[in-house]
Amino acid sequence: MTTTKRARWAVSFAAFLTAATALVAAPVTASSDTSTVSVIVRETADAANEAENYVTHHGGSIGNQLAIIDSFEASLPATAVADLEALPSVVAVTPNAAVQLLDWDTTPGHTRNTMDRITNDVLEADKFWNDGSHGQGIDIALIDSGVVPVEGLTVAGKIVNGPDLSFESQADNLMYLDTYGHGTHLAGIMAGNDGHASNITTHSVKRGFLGVAPEARVVSIKVADANGNTDVSQVIAAIDWVVQHRNDNGLNIRVLNLSFGTDSTQGYRLDPLAYAAEVAWKHGIVVVVAAGNDGNDSRLRNPATNPFVIAVGALDANGTSRTRDDWLPGFSSCGTATRHVDVLAPGKSIVSLRAPGSSADLDFPNARVDDRYFKGSGTSQAAAMVSGAAALLISQRPDLTPDQVKKILVDTTDTVWWIADECHGAGLIDLDAAANASTPSALAALQTHDPATGLGSLEAARGSMHVAMDGVVLIGEQDIFGQYWNGASWSGASWSGASWSGGEWNSSTWTGASWSGASWSGASWSGASWSGASWSGASWSGASWSANTWNGASWSGASWSGASWSGASWSSNGWLGGSWD
Repeated sequence: MTTTKRARWAVSFAAFLTAATALVAAPVTASSDTSTVSVIVRETADAANEAENYVTHHGGSIGNQLAIIDSFEASLPATAVADLEALPSVVAVTPNAAVQLLDWDTTPGHTRNTMDRITNDVLEADKFWNDGSHGQGIDIALIDSGVVPVEGLTVAGKIVNGPDLSFESQADNLMYLDTYGHGTHLAGIMAGNDGHASNITTHSVKRGFLGVAPEARVVSIKVADANGNTDVSQVIAAIDWVVQHRNDNGLNIRVLNLSFGTDSTQGYRLDPLAYAAEVAWKHGIVVVVAAGNDGNDSRLRNPATNPFVIAVGALDANGTSRTRDDWLPGFSSCGTATRHVDVLAPGKSIVSLRAPGSSADLDFPNARVDDRYFKGSGTSQAAAMVSGAAALLISQRPDLTPDQVKKILVDTTDTVWWIADECHGAGLIDLDAAANASTPSALAALQTHDPATGLGSLEAARGSMHVAMDGVVLIGEQDIFGQYWNGASWSGASWSGASWSGGEWNSSTWTGASWSGASWSGASWSGASWSGASWSGASWSGASWSANTWNGASWSGASWSGASWSGASWSSNGWLGGSWD
């Protein structure tokens, strides 16, 4: 079938699908009036009151002054924004928004895409399992909203908690825990395991719930709160931690899942977030990134824009091995001819583990499947599939480099003929073919893209996505503690693993309960602000969220010991360098 026909099919198919979501940022306005928008206005250093006068003259209002970056908040009619941007004293006008992991979609979906069907019939992961490769000895770093110890993730040593860098880290009852529901869902997809190890190789429902790489371990670094809020600086700090601690205390982090993205206004070569992902890649970690859920005509989210990483688009595989009934969801970002998705993976109505009492669970009860499971759609879920696939490959061949892993996955895909080229990439990952593929030489797999530098703007990396607290918007070249961002000094230190030292990153202490730092712009992150009191009430009451359920030593302490890792499965010489339905 020709490219033209494929593109035409893609358009007609997408018309029947509803938009879902991935780990992306969603704008938030200050008013329910759709004719009014909330913006950040950045002025020239010598500006007088031209922009402020314009706003008030057009019926708008002035908010907080952000003197540190010559900016101010404003609300004004949407029709007046273009002329405001054109004023000589205005450098830029950007939406005032909060970064969020997901933008939910409550559209009911089918239940054909269970993990049993996907691992056996769609991806054919059982070909690895039958050969004894279950992901054992491999750690997958999950930078997300945390994980809760539900059945399927409570096998000894299954979850290791890295630092909690989220806005909830100051509340003892919320630290490390997935109050959003997203991280738990992805952890189940990647490495869920009910503990019936002897049945992994048998095609039987008696083996219980299994993710793609059921004996891989998940290292959870929490960066997002119950609303999915996080900042680029938190995600970069988390990637830094992963790179520096990838081999500490028995860890063997070989895969990093980033189901997060911004609409950065700079290219990947300059962007700090895209650079951080590349640093991890070049330290021997396979970085898997969700493409984004902005629609088929949209460019990739940052850091999927970096061509070194594996950018993953979503597919509705309908729970079958055949591709003729596969559909391209309308939400999946495709990219451009210059940079598009690398591969596709199942990402529509995926039935994975539920986090009872989380925001997603409470807001979208129709997405529940029985008592244990939850349906979620997005390129986030698709990325988790590929992260599990990468863990299987590395457990089979511990000496693989990230470039070799990517080449094997790309070269062994199945074609879905009616999907346009940018949306299709190489095609749907096929683990049967990958398991039997020969290992390409390091030279044949070597990627020769222009390297990133990370010397660009932290603010540009955020794009239109900003967090705010008590009316103070985090904007400009500063992290969440108000510390100045110096891309040149950070990018050099990150290569040597020196950028994270003793819990300190960018001159502030990022160690959960002992967070320190002054402010963004006059508003302090005090203990009272972070008390977690806002989470009290029906959302967090009940036995399901009791301390006895969530805070056992077996969850947060013993998982560091590595005692559950058998000597035979460990390979120390392998190191070489959405929405809820």
